[in-house]
Amino acid sequence: MNMNDMVIISVDDHICEPPDLFDRQLKGDALKSAPKLLTDRNGKNYWSYQGRQRPGIGLNAVVGRPLEEYGMEPNALEQMRKGCYDVHARIDDMNVNGIAASLNFGNSIGFDNMTFHQAPDKDLALVHLRAWNDWHIDEWCGAYPGRFIPCAILPTWNMKAMVEEIKRVADRGCATVSVSENPTKQGLPSIHNDYWDPFWKAINEHDMTIALHIGSGNPQPHASMETPIEAWISTMPLSIAVGAADWLQLKALHDYPDMRIALSESSIGWIPYFLERADFSNWRHKAWTNSIFPKTKPSEIFTRHFLCCFIDDVFGLKHLEDVGEDMVAFESDYPHSDTLWPEVPEYLWQSVKHLTDARIDKVTHLNAMRHFRFDMFKHIERQDLTVGALRAQARAKGVDTTPKSTGGARPVEAGVARPITSGDLVAMYNKHAETIAESA
Repeated sequence: MNMNDMVIISVDDHICEPPDLFDRQLKGDALKSAPKLLTDRNGKNYWSYQGRQRPGIGLNAVVGRPLEEYGMEPNALEQMRKGCYDVHARIDDMNVNGIAASLNFGNSIGFDNMTFHQAPDKDLALVHLRAWNDWHIDEWCGAYPGRFIPCAILPTWNMKAMVEEIKRVADRGCATVSVSENPTKQGLPSIHNDYWDPFWKAINEHDMTIALHIGSGNPQPHASMETPIEAWISTMPLSIAVGAADWLQLKALHDYPDMRIALSESSIGWIPYFLERADFSNWRHKAWTNSIFPKTKPSEIFTRHFLCCFIDDVFGLKHLEDVGEDMVAFESDYPHSDTLWPEVPEYLWQSVKHLTDARIDKVTHLNAMRHFRFDMFKHIERQDLTVGALRAQARAKGVDTTPKSTGGARPVEAGVARPITSGDLVAMYNKHAETIAESA
């Protein structure tokens, strides 16, 4: 195998929701009351819904900029690459990047359902959440069958509605749902509460995968507001380990042996020690903890139920036997700043070329296809989804990858020499929120 022979699935990318998202899904009062993309007095876009505003529509959507401008937060759609919000342009960007298929989380409205969860009128929120799912399944994923893995969001505040929505989206071909890794941050019971029993049952009855995206519950800690932002960026993937430890203690994993959980944007290099520590803690402490692992090791449960993913993880791939070759997938994280677009194949090949062809196929696409119950080859022949074939399409179409300066909010004034801090970014977002509040 060579680089151009690879077939690559990204299990973690994002959509910056377009302004016409609800236009074809709703009508009348339901459309009139749906979330709206508005513009403040300074020309910055924001989403407004039920009296609440969501600033930062770009959410780090800096793909296609010069690297020195990655800290400039896009505040309007025109400051982003079109592939962030337009599905046809997204396919072009996937082709030039050699990405055969992609699982996309929402950015501003979807992701972990927070926009709808915080809405005062939950009946109305349920209508619009379902419309978001229909748009995602029909208009985004449905535009190019075989190129996208559908991922729905759920009305977690209402168990009956949540179970109904699982069935509804499953009937429409969606096999993945995104939920908060720590629902207590939303004011809901913990995952260890009986509240969630109907959810586990419905997920398993419909053979669904649960996706837990980093930052959807457990925040990444800032040591201080004066700490350089690079420290926070460096530890960001490690925050998922907190959620992983919590979910590993889930009794439902023992009740449902085929249950599947995906840790999105997780990285993989930390897994061997995490599992070693989990097994040690269980062995040393189960005599007094009333452990749910009386015989089975936590590492065995993790390997059976969890899938993790990587962007650039040379160490993890060098130690794939210790990580687990069947529980690793690739992610691009387009359009965020970690993405290696448009050079994913070049970077990925350097990390995997020491592996056997069989293992390369596992970590690039087969594990993802199995875990997310997604078969792109039913729609498109394998030879047409290789890096070489997709890039040939991009060349024929003339997809432009030239870095472009598009503007946005700066975390510090131009010319500031000191390291940018966590406080600088918080201040930037707060300023944007204040401007929107004045305009609303």
